[in-house]
Amino acid sequence: MKIKPLFDRVVLLPKENETETKGGIILPTAAQEKSQMASVVAVGEGGEIDGKKVTMQVKVGDKVLYAKYSGTEITVEDKKYVIVRQNDILAVIE
Repeated sequence: MKIKPLFDRVVLLPKENETETKGGIILPTAAQEKSQMASVVAVGEGGEIDGKKVTMQVKVGDKVLYAKYSGTEITVEDKKYVIVRQNDILAVIE
């Protein structure tokens, strides 16, 4: 199955949560913090949204930092993805 986002939406594959601290302590699931880093899997075409021209600033393969409580989480073929609007992406990591 392939996900094709519409307009200014971006499909992200979040980075795995840290399960262990740098000191070697294993963290329980409840204590693990949700990762805000992800890689871009698919990008919408942009276009005109609310009367404004939107051009996409990210591309497939980019590593990004996105807002903590943004987007919609979905599971496709046992992989968890997050679909966000482009303006929920805070930075591209180089």
